[in-house]
Amino acid sequence: MDPQRPWRVTPDGVVLRVRLTPKSSKDSVDGLEDTAEGAALKARVRALPADGAANEAVTRLVADWLGVAKGTVSLVTGGKSRIKSLAVRGDAAALTRRMEDLLGL
Repeated sequence: MDPQRPWRVTPDGVVLRVRLTPKSSKDSVDGLEDTAEGAALKARVRALPADGAANEAVTRLVADWLGVAKGTVSLVTGGKSRIKSLAVRGDAAALTRRMEDLLGL
C-alpha cells in the first residue's frame, strides 16, 4: 500500500483501510487519518459496536460514499478492531480515481 493512500489495488477491485469510530452522532467519511498501519479512511457511524452492527454500517457507508452497490463492499479484516480492511469489488482504476477525487488527492 502507498503510505499516502489507504487502499491497495487487487485483481477484482481495491482493499481499503478504514479507521472506524462507532457510536458517533452521524454517519460520515471525514477524510484521512494516520494510523500505526499507515493512512486510513476516517469513518464515523451511529451504530453500536455490538453484534456486527458497526461493521455492517461502515460497509453501507463506504458503498454510499463511493457510489457503488452495497453488495460490492465487504469486510476483510478487523471485525473487532477500529482499523478495518474493506474489499470493494469493481474496476480498480475507476475506484481509485473516485477515491482520489473524493479525498482531494
